[in-house]
Amino acid sequence: MAIVKTSSRPKAGRGPTQTSIPLAEVRGLLLHLASERGLANNSLHAYRRDLEDMTAWFATIGRDLLTAGPEDYRHYLQGQTMKGRSTCTVARRLAAIRVFLRFLAQEKKYAESSAAILQQLDRPKPAQPLPKVLSKDQTVRLLQSPDQKSRFFYRDSAILELLYAAGLRASELCDLKIGQVNLEVGCVRALGKGMKERIVPLGRAAVESVTSYLSECRPSLEKRPSDTLILSKSGKPLTRMALWLIVEKHAKRSGLFGQVSPHVLRHCFATHLIGGGADLRVVQELLGHSDISTTQVYTHVDPSRLKGMHRKFHPRG
Repeated sequence: MAIVKTSSRPKAGRGPTQTSIPLAEVRGLLLHLASERGLANNSLHAYRRDLEDMTAWFATIGRDLLTAGPEDYRHYLQGQTMKGRSTCTVARRLAAIRVFLRFLAQEKKYAESSAAILQQLDRPKPAQPLPKVLSKDQTVRLLQSPDQKSRFFYRDSAILELLYAAGLRASELCDLKIGQVNLEVGCVRALGKGMKERIVPLGRAAVESVTSYLSECRPSLEKRPSDTLILSKSGKPLTRMALWLIVEKHAKRSGLFGQVSPHVLRHCFATHLIGGGADLRVVQELLGHSDISTTQVYTHVDPSRLKGMHRKFHPRG
């Protein structure tokens, strides 16, 4: 698989710092993450990039991932902060270090030194920026933005409705198969991170949009037999970049340019559900979050809900 491919030759213009990545250990880690833990390609790419960045830095001080000590790892992370990297980026790179060192210990390689490094590394607390969310009126405006005269009207309407009605991630929508959508029952079977499956109900508007797309638009897009639900104009499965551009186009048409992306509609799905009184645990299940703390951020996006809860339950509310 291409994900675990590592190169011992420096890339053009990057200097010699790309030469010392330990192929066997990194390949072993990435294969382990893909086969044993079922990580998605995007996560595997992120781990590989972070490990390559560390390798490049360690090479400048005559070290590599296997010979670096606790101080070396700490200096690397401090350097990331001094370069202006966000707290989230530093936290992600620390996570990559931890995963790599635990893998080495699990494989009985460098177990003693790996444990010593893990004990001496502090975990930064990433800031939790509030997600961007559209108001309900803005969301309706966006959903009604596709041009009815366009040959892609039914497809684009189905895309926007699915993103908002089911809170799908961009990759989940692009990978969605026809068999994963049950229009009679009104639900979609989404496969999230780590191939974790969840069932999400679809509202009437989303069901009608997908039904119209399947009958009025998709047959003209399908150049060869395909079980992928959403197709591009060339008949191939839609890429994440193409999906982003479609959403951006309709954001511009609705006067919301720069405010909308596929993930913003996922934020709207969660925030509007919680704002309407949905139970936090239910929203967690619908989003496919493994940790409810990830879902809790949406309670802070809608201050009216917090005020309502305070008035309802506080003695002085």
